[in-house]
Amino acid sequence: MNTTQPPVAIVTGASSGIGLGLTQTLLERGWRVVGTSRTICSSKDLTPSPDLVLVDGNVSKKETAIKVVDAAVKHFGRVDLLVNNAGIYMPKVFTEYTEEDYNLVMNANVSSFFYMTQQVIPQMKKQNSGHVVSIAGASVDQPSSAASELLAVLSKAPLPAASKALALEYAANNIRFNTVSPAIVNTRMHAKANHSELAKLLPLARIGEVSDVVDAVVYLQSATFVTGENIRVDGGVHAGR
Repeated sequence: MNTTQPPVAIVTGASSGIGLGLTQTLLERGWRVVGTSRTICSSKDLTPSPDLVLVDGNVSKKETAIKVVDAAVKHFGRVDLLVNNAGIYMPKVFTEYTEEDYNLVMNANVSSFFYMTQQVIPQMKKQNSGHVVSIAGASVDQPSSAASELLAVLSKAPLPAASKALALEYAANNIRFNTVSPAIVNTRMHAKANHSELAKLLPLARIGEVSDVVDAVVYLQSATFVTGENIRVDGGVHAGR
């Protein structure tokens, strides 16, 4: 990393939840950030500044990924961190998933990872440094029986494996790849849920906070000898329900 300039991050799904928390934390720590989501330019929580560029768009589309990375290079000259946070969660009975559901989830969770990661690698290779953190989920290896999480498993389970493969492929370029797998997190998605009941699903008997996931990403960014790792921020779910 070029230490003479503030580091630069791209955060997808940056308008709410984990993405918003991470964007705000990075800015507080002196980073410059490109935040993106479908309608982030109308966000009430983020205001463009010399250190923050907002880009509207669907990151499951290649053209959006190109636009976002181009914005980072144009405004800030480099990309030190990409956080693939954009995604959706749609629990249903397996046989009730529609073709539209399938395409929506796989595009949001897999295509966004594919296109965004593909677009940042050339710039990171040019810098001979970089880091990609992708947000997966605890349900990928500990699904609940309450409702089918097949699409979550199908779309998020490949991320740790893909990150391991990329970690090996680009180690010589000093580019690291890691994943963070949270369980239930206190975001807008669960705003109307009974948090006490949700907490019973977790060994630590509480749901996660956005700060718990942000802390894991910040740790991975600082842990320059860690690559190909998946950190579970799940209150012990991976140890068994």
